[in-house]
Amino acid sequence: MASDKATVFAPENSEQVVEAVAWAAAEGAPLEILGRGSKRAFGRPLQAAHSLDLSRLDGITLYEPEELVLSARAGTPLAVIEAALDEKRQMLAFEPMDLGPLLGGPPAMASIGGVLACNLSGPRRIKAGAARDHFLGVAAASGRGELFKSGGRVVKNVTGYDLCKLLCGSYGTLAVMTDVTMKVLPRSQKTYTVLVLGLDDATAAQAMSRALGSPHEVSGAAHLPAAQAAKSAVSYVAGAGASVTALRLEGPGPSVEYRCAALRRELSDLGATEELHSQNSLTLWRELRDAQAFAGDHNTAVWRISVAPTAGPGVVAAIGAGEAFYDWGGGLIWLSLPLNGEGDAGAAAVRAAVAAVGGHATLIRAPLELRAAAPVFQPQDAAMAALTQRVKDGFDPKRILNPGRMYAGL
Repeated sequence: MASDKATVFAPENSEQVVEAVAWAAAEGAPLEILGRGSKRAFGRPLQAAHSLDLSRLDGITLYEPEELVLSARAGTPLAVIEAALDEKRQMLAFEPMDLGPLLGGPPAMASIGGVLACNLSGPRRIKAGAARDHFLGVAAASGRGELFKSGGRVVKNVTGYDLCKLLCGSYGTLAVMTDVTMKVLPRSQKTYTVLVLGLDDATAAQAMSRALGSPHEVSGAAHLPAAQAAKSAVSYVAGAGASVTALRLEGPGPSVEYRCAALRRELSDLGATEELHSQNSLTLWRELRDAQAFAGDHNTAVWRISVAPTAGPGVVAAIGAGEAFYDWGGGLIWLSLPLNGEGDAGAAAVRAAVAAVGGHATLIRAPLELRAAAPVFQPQDAAMAALTQRVKDGFDPKRILNPGRMYAGL
């Protein structure tokens, strides 16, 4: 089917995917699994001469707005899916981020299969859950060259092992997804954002905690220190001349207006407040979702750190360098660190700070040589590493699918 030279397989259906993977398994030839290539610079560098390009697995195969369910082939552009949902005033509630610009590529190039493979979830995760919580069904080819299906069109159809949850976040190292089914939700009528100005990081964490613990159904909570706020395209944020703590409220118009006013009153003791409406609010949360504050400067390494919300300011202080902002109520830290010549992209400092409080850190952006030298994903303890090995053995015993993208030897 292929020679020793580098080959790009571009299957047009699941049978051709299985054929390509079966050949690779028989030959012991590693494959780089690509949706549309927007996240190719994320993860450890691969050593695979052959590529499996899924961009021809394209198209929405089922969309029933009244049932809140959508199925698509794995290579379908996320932008196509979002456009179809937008026509029916619906959305992917997990708000998937667009990593393209952050990694030096163009925007709106992601495929739905790549989004689910990386479990990409945006600011609404604190309310709506992660991508894996909306992933209902999948058809995929294992590294053995065998096609399998899991799940269905509704949550109740999921019986036995829920392989959707396992594949979501596996970065293409366990199986090649060919078709996916997701739960969708109605889009909010109104989106407002309460801004609290001038808070330090620790006080902002308290403000976000208060807002999330209130009855006002906050669907996003983020904090931009002054330097990051100044980069926003929203004039109210960029012109604040201070840090900005943002709290999003969504829903029917009258409800959002009432909750917005009530939340401003409840937080007025912390500092001056402002509010964003409509397009300004949507723009701000898109910037936060895609970490746009760090997209322009590619002379920095970018880390994504997950810790307890109250621990975030201490972690940033312990690292002691770079620029940061906070999402998920303070539990998600986006950190930009200068690339210091022959350094480790700040890995030692980041890992030590996270280890002190518990959590995990992922190196999202760094030059290839640094991603080869420093652990990109959170190092695993012995028990978790052994479990990861067994799962890999079950799905891809020949180690042909995106080998080494997450961990060496896997």
